[in-house]
Amino acid sequence: MRYPRKLKDGATYHVTSEINRNEMELQSSRIKTTFLTFVKKAQQKYPFQLFNFCIMDNHIHLLVKPERGQSLSKIMQWIKGNFAKYWNKEHGKQGGHLWGKRFFSKIIDDIRQFLRVLDYMDNNPKRAGIVERAEDWEFGGLYHHRHGRTDVVEIPRAAMPELCFPSAG
Repeated sequence: MRYPRKLKDGATYHVTSEINRNEMELQSSRIKTTFLTFVKKAQQKYPFQLFNFCIMDNHIHLLVKPERGQSLSKIMQWIKGNFAKYWNKEHGKQGGHLWGKRFFSKIIDDIRQFLRVLDYMDNNPKRAGIVERAEDWEFGGLYHHRHGRTDVVEIPRAAMPELCFPSAG
């Protein structure tokens, strides 16, 4: 049974999506870079803030906040659908499913959750044994933050002060 997705206008979400059959279809650096290009294009079409991300070989994580009135489902449908079309064309496929189940999303309710998700995403490549230090994973938000790259990912403090740094009183 498919449960309705929990959505809330103005919410921040931890989104994950897996490749069909857990295959390593995102393994190449070029494919990961191309996926990020689709995320950038989606930001222009459906405004949202991306605070963190991690692209692994068989799944992705996004920490995303759609702007008010924007639909998380439409954002993810656009990213995943258009990337799948590109991937199928690139690999000479006549269709089929690149992505497995529908994407998972969880609303981030407070700063503790936000920080736990940041840490989880940042350390995913280290836990998987791909890198020794989390900040060395080029396809994650931590690497981008450390290198001042804000073309896709935003600095959480500047982008989300009401969640990251609640005002006193």
